[in-house]
Amino acid sequence: MSMRAILFVACAVAFGQPADLVLRNGKIVTMNADRPAAEAMAVRGDRIAALGGNTDAAKWIGPGTKVIDLHGMLAIPGFIEGHGHFTGVGEFRLGLDLREARTWDEIVAEVSRAAKQAKPGEWIVGRGWHQSKWEHAPEPNVEGFPLHGSLDKVSPNNPVLLTHASGHAAFVNAKAMEAAGITRETPNPQGGEILKDKQGNPTGLLREQAEGLVNRVYRAARTDLRKVINLAANECLAKGITTFEDAGSPLPTVDVFRSMAENRELRLRMWVMLRTSNQQLEPNLDRYRVIGAGGNYLTIRAIKRQMDGALGSRGAWLLAPYADQPDSRGLNTEDPADIRKTAELAIQHEYQLCIHAIGDRANREVLDIYEQVFREHPEKKDLRWRVEHAQHLSAADIPRFGKLGVVAAMQGIHCTSDGPYVILRLGPARAEEGAYVWQKLMQSGAVVGNGTDAPVEDVSPLASFYASVSRKLKDGSVFYPEQRMSREEALRSYTWSNAYAAFEEKLKGSLEPGKLADITVLSRDIMTVPEDQIVATDVVYTIVGGKVAYER
Repeated sequence: MSMRAILFVACAVAFGQPADLVLRNGKIVTMNADRPAAEAMAVRGDRIAALGGNTDAAKWIGPGTKVIDLHGMLAIPGFIEGHGHFTGVGEFRLGLDLREARTWDEIVAEVSRAAKQAKPGEWIVGRGWHQSKWEHAPEPNVEGFPLHGSLDKVSPNNPVLLTHASGHAAFVNAKAMEAAGITRETPNPQGGEILKDKQGNPTGLLREQAEGLVNRVYRAARTDLRKVINLAANECLAKGITTFEDAGSPLPTVDVFRSMAENRELRLRMWVMLRTSNQQLEPNLDRYRVIGAGGNYLTIRAIKRQMDGALGSRGAWLLAPYADQPDSRGLNTEDPADIRKTAELAIQHEYQLCIHAIGDRANREVLDIYEQVFREHPEKKDLRWRVEHAQHLSAADIPRFGKLGVVAAMQGIHCTSDGPYVILRLGPARAEEGAYVWQKLMQSGAVVGNGTDAPVEDVSPLASFYASVSRKLKDGSVFYPEQRMSREEALRSYTWSNAYAAFEEKLKGSLEPGKLADITVLSRDIMTVPEDQIVATDVVYTIVGGKVAYER
């Protein structure tokens, strides 16, 4: 929308033309420093037209105006999920939720129940298990992980695929390995590992790139993608999310997103990273690049790569060995030279580059690539390339984020979920130096975004907001409290900062006349209530483009 059109929308309300939607009698936190708060807001079309006090609201209301009385509730800019896996959120609703399992036996029992209801050959999938949450290691085990025979007994005729909470490992049964052609002779793929026992037999545990051996077979047989997308939309809207930044989808999935956007079938806004090989990217980048398709419901202007794995599965690439496994420094999952080629493609075709990096070695490698490319292309300014996660950093690399203008796309909830084993993996000195150092990064001048990495975590922004301001673990301890965000910083990280990280801060991220009317209404004032009440807050309305997309 042009500035002239924006002024027309604002003036139409100011001079008496009724609004389409009015919110009144609320506490409206705008994230706009020029006008940080209001009591009422008017919307015309899909844009915010005016903000003011309750006395102004009557002037905006006409016979056809929809009026929402907030009764003192909090309205904020719509939450922006800064890093998640959109189809993964939908697929999670179709499978077994293993997040609360406290033993391997519980998981086997869940699979057994599913197998009794499944047709022969039908895939049984689940996600969310984490061996660090189990009360004891299964017997027998290799490196604390079970053997697939326990799943074979309860599911002999159905392939089973159980994804680790981190998404960086999976456990499968014999039927799934048979479908993928995995045998004792199968070599480890580059950047991955097929865990084997002392006799050389696959145990069923697949780390990092080895997951793809089975995932490719499963995806070929999975449920209709549009159903998955709609399930994900339902989940996100119910959690107050108006924009979802998707951390990597293949081209066929992006084709479906675009078709749905152009047909006005997407119910929340999406900003998508392309996730495929350089060979596929190069001839397709110009064709796939799109800004604001379907009425600002879809933008594709970023590429996703992955430098390492996850800390929980000891796949994060470290500068020094793991404290609890001295013979390992983790995994480099994709060739840095190939990622360097992606960087050239990105800068030539005006894409952002977003690289997954969790360990301190992985983060250094990414920053080195960025610094080299930026130096070779001084004419390119304000690129806003991103490090996805930036979880564990060397002190020497923290200032480089601000100096280089690199966005730290982080997830507050990972801090409190991972906290119990971070010190085991890194030791206290490294954990304090660079684990989830939000304040240190912001002090460097870096923009820090927020999200959940769903379905690794629940997609709830409120849970991640709480983790960001409290850093409180389940045992009540606080994980390096000096790195906590203030409530304003946490809300900014979930609104304006995520919009900035996607070049969308002129459209969203704050409530201002002319911006998209994307609004989340909460049952409690998360900016002032006692800390422990934040997670008890409900999403009451999710408004996308001036339309109520979810109502509690």
